[in-house]
Amino acid sequence: MAEPFKNFFNPKMIALMAEYLQDSATGNGFDFDRSAFIEFCARDMDELELKQRSARIVQGLKKYLPADFLLAGKILVDSLDPIDDAATGPGSVKKGGIRGWAIMPMADYVGEAGIDHVHEALETLKELTCRWSSEFGIRAFFRDHPEQTLKKVSGWLNDDNEHVRRLISEGSRPRLPWGERLNNFIDEPEPVIGLLEHLKDDESEYVRRSVANNLNDISKDHPDLVVRIAQNWLQDASADRKRLVRHALRSLIKNGHKGALGALGYDRAEIEITSFEIPTPRVTLGEALEFELGLVSKIAYEQALIIDYILHHQKAGGKTSAKVFKWKKLRLAPGQELHIKKRHAIRPVTTRKYYEGRHRLEIFINGEVVCGADFELKLA
Repeated sequence: MAEPFKNFFNPKMIALMAEYLQDSATGNGFDFDRSAFIEFCARDMDELELKQRSARIVQGLKKYLPADFLLAGKILVDSLDPIDDAATGPGSVKKGGIRGWAIMPMADYVGEAGIDHVHEALETLKELTCRWSSEFGIRAFFRDHPEQTLKKVSGWLNDDNEHVRRLISEGSRPRLPWGERLNNFIDEPEPVIGLLEHLKDDESEYVRRSVANNLNDISKDHPDLVVRIAQNWLQDASADRKRLVRHALRSLIKNGHKGALGALGYDRAEIEITSFEIPTPRVTLGEALEFELGLVSKIAYEQALIIDYILHHQKAGGKTSAKVFKWKKLRLAPGQELHIKKRHAIRPVTTRKYYEGRHRLEIFINGEVVCGADFELKLA
């Protein structure tokens, strides 16, 4: 089993952080209490989850670094590994200085302690992101000082370091997982879209993937706007940009948004369902639901199909909850027949509580439900 991410925050990492922070602080004329910092940050760490461990280190930085952020920021930067390449691996600390997971609480600290020093704090985050990522720390500045921050990061759009360019697109995501929502950009995404427009053809796949994720975030609140952007970006698009747009539209495609489907060439499916069967009408938790689908094309030209399926899970009180699952993407020739089978494992997961009773399976093709049937789920 893989090591839990939370274990990257451990007493050894904190001690190494403290060593580099102390050396840097001494060089900047500040007396950093290394032992007290280690004791404070490592206390009861086994009882804490990842975000709690990071938050404890943020508290430690606020407690033991100087109250003057301009000095504290310089100490942070001088404690970093001089190699400004975040891609060298996830290790918390390197021989030359701090990098990796340790940057996460350092960036959050800058987002709190440096909020009234926008220019200096953003320059600090720029240095930090080159050793891991500052996508969470920069969000406070997009929230509290959007105009200054947008102006500042606009000057980074052509930075030589891909991690700096990615900080622009990832840090401005309105609904970044694990991060505070940027409600100003949820309501008015246009400033962010201007940044993404510049980065859409970035030479780095790492950056372009982030642009796609940002657009996917925006699509959850402004679906038609994102479809219009996708249509514009697909004109004379390179293979890389087409891949970006497909990834950006993934949530809309999964939800059957007609405009998004049309933008990618998935029009209304002109088909006839020739067979649909559930060979396992009764399934016990831990087993698999099996189903088969047959169809035939009813038009005289090739058509593109996205074939997904929806499971309507029984909930308490008789209500159901629908979840879309991906199945197949294909092109169907004129008059072509298709017969496909699927096994969907229904096993216990931490994110869902199963209830006995009638569930429903529906086949979802190019955004429309084309057939469906019920099945029974038993828990034992």
